[in-house]
Amino acid sequence: MSIRLAPGMNLDALQQRAQGTHLPGHFGIEFTHLEAGLVKARLTVRPELMATNGYLHAATVIALADTSCGFGTIAHLPEDASGFTTIELKSNFLGTVREGAIRSEARPVHAGRTTQVWDAEVFDEASGRRIALFRCTEMILYPRG
Repeated sequence: MSIRLAPGMNLDALQQRAQGTHLPGHFGIEFTHLEAGLVKARLTVRPELMATNGYLHAATVIALADTSCGFGTIAHLPEDASGFTTIELKSNFLGTVREGAIRSEARPVHAGRTTQVWDAEVFDEASGRRIALFRCTEMILYPRG
């Protein structure tokens, strides 16, 4: 599979897009690495991201993984595409954390003109222990007309 970054796409562009009032900025997701075929991001664990049982909320883990894959799709859109939308996602939870930070690594499994499939792994940043596996399918959108 030959994969290239979209024109003008770099780590600073991803980070700027993530800041602000949308979910990635609200959660505090920070992009740490971008290259063709790989996006890395991290998220500091905070009390408001925890479930009532005292462990990291599953939705927090999904937010990091899904954002990593979504921004990976943005960074690898075909030149004439206008955007994308998620059409399927799945997650397996293997562990959790109570403090520190989590990090993700997202990679494309398929990067076609009409769909992209991305896998992400989420890790406890301190120990390197894998806490989740994630896969999503993105439909690539094109301007009408």
